Amino acid sequence: MGGVHHIISLGAGVQSSTMALMAACGEIAPMPTCAVFADTQAEPESVYAWLDWLEKELPFPVYRVTRGDLTAESLKVVPFRKEPHRHWVKSLIPAFIDNKDGTRGIMGRQCTFAYKVEQLEKATRVIAGIKRGQKTIGAVQWIGISLDEAHRMKPARKPCVEHRWPLIDAGMKRHDCLRWMERKGYPKPPRSACIYCPFHSDAEWRRLKDEEPKEFKRAVQFERDLQAAKAQTDNQRGKPFLHNSLKPLDEVDLTTDIERGQGEMFGNDCTGLCGV
Repeated sequence: MGGVHHIISLGAGVQSSTMALMAACGEIAPMPTCAVFADTQAEPESVYAWLDWLEKELPFPVYRVTRGDLTAESLKVVPFRKEPHRHWVKSLIPAFIDNKDGTRGIMGRQCTFAYKVEQLEKATRVIAGIKRGQKTIGAVQWIGISLDEAHRMKPARKPCVEHRWPLIDAGMKRHDCLRWMERKGYPKPPRSACIYCPFHSDAEWRRLKDEEPKEFKRAVQFERDLQAAKAQTDNQRGKPFLHNSLKPLDEVDLTTDIERGQGEMFGNDCTGLCGV
């Protein structure tokens, strides 16, 4: 297929799902070539069930791409290349660190870029037939950022791709997306984000604990596994936690966001591709 391809970056959350369904209903033009879901393999089961349903509602294909299992890679203890008797663990998620000297820090972060951005870029190049070094626009990537998150808008990294934010153009906020879904008789989409993302607000941790207790238990276990993995490394400087209180997740008081907890931190999200 020639011409410029319009490709939805589908996070399978509220905003990107609304955007895709609006396109399907003819309320956003042109009709996209396809949607692409970059799978970290760490989303809650509700997201995968929703994605199965959404694919059947859309008149264009949804492609699922993945770099691999983010959970497994985050816990993999590997030897240094030149010193095989010493070991390290990749810093993929931004876990909070309780350092031995009493200070606090945050782990290096590659999850969004390596597991979402890069995979979406690779898929876009293939779908649009973009050639190496191409300078002309070959694809328009639709990103589901709503007006209340406009600060997350960022231009495309390559000159051959242009970013578009249809919900911003339509002046829609997240609650407008939910109203639109309700008016159309669609079910409410789930929140899309890795179950153990340290950028969860207390409200999201509490929702996960109350509404998806199996997934909350998985997050609790992941935190313990990450701590155990880091304790085996030779460059261990502190203990990682998923909550910025530096307390075990299953012991955190999640009753009051403002007084005790962490606010939503997806504003730090690279290119705004998580949680939409």
